[in-house]
Amino acid sequence: MRICFYQRLAISLVAVFMLVMIACFYSTNELQKLTQQEAAQKLHIGLAEHLVRDNPLLKEGVYDYAALGNLFHTLMILGPSFEFYYLDPQGKILTYSAEPGKVKAKSVNIAPIKSLIGDNQNFPIEGDDPRQLGRHKIFSAAPVFNDDKLQGYLYVIIGGERYDSILANLKNSQSMREIALFLVVGLLLLLVALLVIFKYFTSPLQRLSDDMDKVRAADFHREQLPRDLAVWNKNSYNEVDRLGCAFTDMLAHINKQFDQLSQIDSQRRTLLADLSHDLRTPLSSLQGYIETLAINDDTLSIKDRKHFTDVSLKNAKNLKHLIDQIFELAYLEGGQVTLHQEPFPLGELLHDVAAKFALDAQGKNIQISVIPNDCEYHVFADIGKLERVLTNLIANAIRHTPEFGKIDLAVAIHDEKLRVDIRDTGVGISAKEIAYIFDARYQASNTETDACSHAGLGLAICRKLMKLLNSDLKVESQLGKGTCFSFELTLVNSNALTH
Repeated sequence: MRICFYQRLAISLVAVFMLVMIACFYSTNELQKLTQQEAAQKLHIGLAEHLVRDNPLLKEGVYDYAALGNLFHTLMILGPSFEFYYLDPQGKILTYSAEPGKVKAKSVNIAPIKSLIGDNQNFPIEGDDPRQLGRHKIFSAAPVFNDDKLQGYLYVIIGGERYDSILANLKNSQSMREIALFLVVGLLLLLVALLVIFKYFTSPLQRLSDDMDKVRAADFHREQLPRDLAVWNKNSYNEVDRLGCAFTDMLAHINKQFDQLSQIDSQRRTLLADLSHDLRTPLSSLQGYIETLAINDDTLSIKDRKHFTDVSLKNAKNLKHLIDQIFELAYLEGGQVTLHQEPFPLGELLHDVAAKFALDAQGKNIQISVIPNDCEYHVFADIGKLERVLTNLIANAIRHTPEFGKIDLAVAIHDEKLRVDIRDTGVGISAKEIAYIFDARYQASNTETDACSHAGLGLAICRKLMKLLNSDLKVESQLGKGTCFSFELTLVNSNALTH
């Protein structure tokens, strides 16, 4: 049988409550008893001494035991809670006043009597009860001398048998039973109240545990989760409510990750299929031209052989470019890229990259400009990764910009950062497609084609590289008017470079 948390807590609470209640009753009863005994013994500690000093039978020494027994009988009538005994110096009981057979002991231990007479302050001091063997009671005692010779002891039991009988009857009386019943009922009500309070505070924990079991049974799949999961209050001061909110948020995050993993897996499958096609096309063309050269080598003219060789080299170059991009994207996604960041002049890098594309731009009568031309800003970045991004963006700009267009590499300070814009006057990107251009293998519908094959990985690589540089690649475009790619870099104070 499975016991829930509340049941275990309730059983433990009841057990501890009963143990504490028993311990409290026992300790309270014992403490009350000791207190009463100490008070009674201190109150009557001089009783025996006064009787010895004031009574003629005891003052001059005891010779008439019968008369002394009658005296004890009279004293017991006057003080029903006392029992009087006369002992010899060794503790033997010589006389007393009691019904026949009541007194069971023949002697009393002298040590407690000597301890009391010797002004011992550790009250209460208990001595032997002659009427019950093995039982001890508080007492008053005094020595009895004949001249200077110890003749015996007057031994007075405080709270004798008659006192105990009356006390027992009082404890069994109706009023005492009602008080005891009231105390028990009050304690039981307190226990029930505590159990209800514990139930109130532990029920959210039980609901959370049940929800966790349901989620685990559904194997964390959102589609299989039951609809009766508890709703938790995020603004509650209850820790269990906050824990439940954290659990639901974690569950939502897990489901989101599951969706992302499914989407990524689907994208990878599509990417793999597309890349396989892109690899197969130049590879098949390359294989075909090489086989033609190998089979018809003797019959081909020098012009045809050169043409076939050029086409084969072009396909091999396209194939290598595509494979390089695939490996680069794989390294970026796997986090296997090392950064070497350092301060350097951004203007020199922009002019170098612009010069690298000067011939391609002249072929289409496109003007590439660095704005401002004398850019003297210094930035902190990985110069190799940044050059890779600029190269890819300028190559795309040249490919999508018609003749007599312009490409500007503009630099300006923006919010204590250095913003770099790569603007062109090309064909632009439609508003519907601009959100997808950074996805791997995506190519806009108005993409310009050239002699080289393009797998659509360049912009995806550029954005991942910029994320590595703690920046983000953004795009603004108008169809038919041009596109602007921008990112921000950490600006380095030129005065800090001189120190």
